[in-house]
Amino acid sequence: MSDVELVVRSTRVVAPEGTKAASVTVSGGKIVAVEAYDAEVPAGARLEDFGDLAVLPGIVDTHVHVNDPGRTEWEGFWTATRAAAAGGITTLVDMPLNSLPPTTTTDNLRTKQDVARAKAHIDVGFWGGALPDNVADLKPLHDAGVYGFKCFLSPSGVDEFPHLNGEQLAASMGEIAGFGGLLIVHAEDPGELDAAPHLSGPKYGDYLQTRPRISEDVAIKGLIDTAKRLNARVHILHLSSSDALPLIAAAKAEGVQLTVETCPHYLTLTAEEVPDGASEFKCCPPIREGANQDLLWQALADGTIDCIVTDHSPSTADLKTDDFATAWGGISGLQLSLAAIWTEAAKRGHSLDDVVRWMSARTSALVGLDQKGAIEAGRDADFAILAPEENFTVDAAELQHRNKVTAYAGKTLSGVVKSTWLRGERIYADGAFTEPAGRLLERNN
Repeated sequence: MSDVELVVRSTRVVAPEGTKAASVTVSGGKIVAVEAYDAEVPAGARLEDFGDLAVLPGIVDTHVHVNDPGRTEWEGFWTATRAAAAGGITTLVDMPLNSLPPTTTTDNLRTKQDVARAKAHIDVGFWGGALPDNVADLKPLHDAGVYGFKCFLSPSGVDEFPHLNGEQLAASMGEIAGFGGLLIVHAEDPGELDAAPHLSGPKYGDYLQTRPRISEDVAIKGLIDTAKRLNARVHILHLSSSDALPLIAAAKAEGVQLTVETCPHYLTLTAEEVPDGASEFKCCPPIREGANQDLLWQALADGTIDCIVTDHSPSTADLKTDDFATAWGGISGLQLSLAAIWTEAAKRGHSLDDVVRWMSARTSALVGLDQKGAIEAGRDADFAILAPEENFTVDAAELQHRNKVTAYAGKTLSGVVKSTWLRGERIYADGAFTEPAGRLLERNN
């Protein structure tokens, strides 16, 4: 133990076997051991005693739109990773859109990595994109280190990232399954969206009718059928419709290689509370009713839904108009995701152990980040130091993401992130940041 450099001590360390009083020893940025609370501090090691504050493994967010390069007026690696660090997130995986260029070729991946390298305050990995015309690019992207491939089954909202029809979905899925990759899917059916009422204006109830649950349900059924036929591994992004849960549970029981995520906004915000014209609440698929939300929580508890990610998808404030039909669809919640989920989870009788399972352990497992997601020997010494009982009121002006727009403005949340640690080094504490220390991650590296 003579090479131990740091000991992190708390009465509440959230470890895989449960929350306990412990001392966590760190050397070379890795966790060496989780020891008894009162274990002797090795000679030469620095002790950080956090008392009764909770020590969590760093949150791993596998669904973030950084938009850099190309739409840096929307966001960027500097601001997004600062927001993440302030929220206890130590690793994110960047979506292949809405950057320009999208991450759909190896050259485009390298362009994005070059931009991110000097700006990343936390560790960053990358998804590739599956388009109608880039099947030949998928294996090279896989070999270059992306964690999987995103596709849309309905229009994405940006012209440079077209959606896949059924035949194209099967072609991409078959190619990806052939080399053991992961396909992650925005599952809304274009036919059902076309058949829904075409309404505009400031009424959220009207907008909700334009993105009905059946659009998700039909798309998910088709996705499951194709995955079953091709023996492919697929992941459903940002599940909103509780009506799809029986389909998902049945597919999992049958052995389909299927995982599912949902998001803080679906779990903490409801359609009933959205004011007229408040398009900061607009996303696709949409925030639904309170009864729908209850069923999503039940599905998290029973394992039908695997994990929680932000789908942080910001834009400039001018794109958030008061017409739900034309406003940009995306929620900015990167910095607030841990607090938002903990606030609601605690009300529903869940523990920090549950939150860590949904937001760190299972997200890490989704993308194969074996060095992340848990406080145990051999993992990276990534920590979020949380005051679970401390409350704060969200002031949008104090958030770190570029455009100070958020659906959480004015809400009182529980769980203040006091500091965030990456590989044994403090990168954020009480509103102050170090210089960027994040690394660019690649699959199996």
